[in-house]
Amino acid sequence: MGSASLISGDHGSAAHERLRMWIRLMRASRLIEAVLRERLKTRFDTTLPRFEVLAALARTSDGMTMSDISRALLVSNGNITGIVERLVGEGLADRTRREGDRRTSVIRLTETGQSLVARMVEAHRNWIDELLGDLPDEDVRGLVSTLNAFENSWEGHA
Repeated sequence: MGSASLISGDHGSAAHERLRMWIRLMRASRLIEAVLRERLKTRFDTTLPRFEVLAALARTSDGMTMSDISRALLVSNGNITGIVERLVGEGLADRTRREGDRRTSVIRLTETGQSLVARMVEAHRNWIDELLGDLPDEDVRGLVSTLNAFENSWEGHA
């Protein structure tokens, strides 16, 4: 069975258009992600998941628990444990016990980690601007608004 038969049907239906939109969003995301992965590896000798953990930690000066990081990145604790261990080992982050709860650690960027992530975030922002810079501002604002509305209506459904 070919893929054409999987998406055949009423090509003018709203359901078909939603499917086309989903496929286009996934394709665009994968293409952009591939470029970002390569550029992060080339320029910073790092991975996209590692960058995402660093960027999440950079968004708060209070630090984050492993569960906080997992929720922010929509991944399991197991997916970030190794990354955090390496960041701590390299002096980019530190881990302290949460006051009143010896079982929970709070992860914070060190000054070295903050400096690195600042350079990475700036490069990432520039790469995204380069990759999506040809899109008209009005279209970008419209798509962001649509995706925000989707996210707000989807909360609680997953």
